[in-house]
Amino acid sequence: MLDNMPRGTICIEDIEIGMSRHLSKEVTDRDIEMFAEVSTDRNPVHLDDAYAQDTIFEGRIAHGMLTAGLISAVIGEQLPGHGTVYLGQTLKFMAPVRPGDIVYAEVEVIEIDYSRRRVKMDCHCAVDGKVVLKGEAIVLAPSRKFD
Repeated sequence: MLDNMPRGTICIEDIEIGMSRHLSKEVTDRDIEMFAEVSTDRNPVHLDDAYAQDTIFEGRIAHGMLTAGLISAVIGEQLPGHGTVYLGQTLKFMAPVRPGDIVYAEVEVIEIDYSRRRVKMDCHCAVDGKVVLKGEAIVLAPSRKFD
């Protein structure tokens, strides 16, 4: 399941404080397996049910960076969107995401430096209304002047 807002680009000239975008995605076993393959992070807490049962999580969890990747998807596809360049991201992991969870990822514009095309955004991910990840991103937004 993937619930997205429209994709595309919002140029720096059109970005305003308070603008937000989001997506929702179910994290599947396949997502976790593919992330393990691409990242080479094969920690058994993500991949081995028996091992994960004996951890503080009492079951398998998704990679934290897989969840964080959903923030990247909102930024790169929706706000500002295509042509955006990531400059920095802070992350605080608040709770685990498990296979089958539907993650809601949202970004909101909190600061804009139009002269430098910099946008600071509050970012969070939630499962069933509980925040599982939060942080801030700074990006270089696309501009109509550089088309």
